[in-house]
Amino acid sequence: MKTIKGPAIFLAQFAGDEAPFNSLDSIAGWVSGLGYKGVQIPSWDARIFDLTKASESKDYCDEVKGTLAAHGLELTELSTHLQGQLVAVHPAYDDAFDGFAAPEVRGDPKARQAWAVDQMMRAAKASENLGLTAHATFSGALAWPYLYPWPQRPAGLVETAFDELAKRWRPILDAFDSAGVDVCYEIHPGEDLHDGVTFEMFLERVGNHPRCNMLYDPSHYVLQALDYLDHIDIYHEKIKIFHVKDAELNPTGRQGVYGGYQSWVDRAGRFRSLGDGHVDFSGIFSKLTSHGFDGWAVLEWECCLKHPEDGAREGAVFIQDHIIRVTEKAFDDFADGGTDEAANRRMLGIG
Repeated sequence: MKTIKGPAIFLAQFAGDEAPFNSLDSIAGWVSGLGYKGVQIPSWDARIFDLTKASESKDYCDEVKGTLAAHGLELTELSTHLQGQLVAVHPAYDDAFDGFAAPEVRGDPKARQAWAVDQMMRAAKASENLGLTAHATFSGALAWPYLYPWPQRPAGLVETAFDELAKRWRPILDAFDSAGVDVCYEIHPGEDLHDGVTFEMFLERVGNHPRCNMLYDPSHYVLQALDYLDHIDIYHEKIKIFHVKDAELNPTGRQGVYGGYQSWVDRAGRFRSLGDGHVDFSGIFSKLTSHGFDGWAVLEWECCLKHPEDGAREGAVFIQDHIIRVTEKAFDDFADGGTDEAANRRMLGIG
């Protein structure tokens, strides 16, 4: 078994316009000072990363890795959560998701989708240039508005949606396969891949593509009342990226998992900083370790109460304290009597 690597941190919630959050070098110095050993980089934030350059220039990729190495950091993965979302957008969400795209394609869903696919292809090449083996993204969604079966869904509606989703992603998966990189879909409400069943529906339609894998984030399972520990046992072979994020679900007589259209602070289910929610991280780290998870433990900070800088500072220690250094010997080795085939046969009554 291998020891989980970390702690690492997803930079999406921390990049900003002011120092130390406005350049890769300065934000790397900040997270290194907190005790992190790796960073997951959002590929859409030009303040800290240029995806086009990374897809076209190995020299630029070497500069990125060199900047991180100067602070004792490794690059864990790139993320295209925003671009992946735009591979498939139901028209009901056109306006809401338009801000994820480049200004020149906003207001034009067809052009926006083409841009998103190009971004994904560039992410495959950039990941290869950076020597990465996994990539974090969203699947996008066509069927999500019809999640609840009322009004009754027409026969074949969901199947058609997943057929189309697979059709759009298959060329992208092939590009990542050529690059030697796994595509890890974050299983997330709002995406058509939001639980194990929907992941399986998609996986079947892409022909069990070997690059179709999972990003495991237990917070999204808490908010769905899904068994996130059993999920590891079922899908451990497909889990290639791990987001360490906490959440809590406190249903009342007034609201439950749907949240009653309330703000995050007032929802029954809400994201919290590490250790402040309901997630059993001891159980998760034990499960992942026992299944030989060979990846990073990446903090994704989202909390409706705590300041992000406090969450980041506390998160490094929290993750480090949960990483299990795998033992190289059995605890009862001291009582080992050695191997003696003849003695074994006598003990079993075998002549």
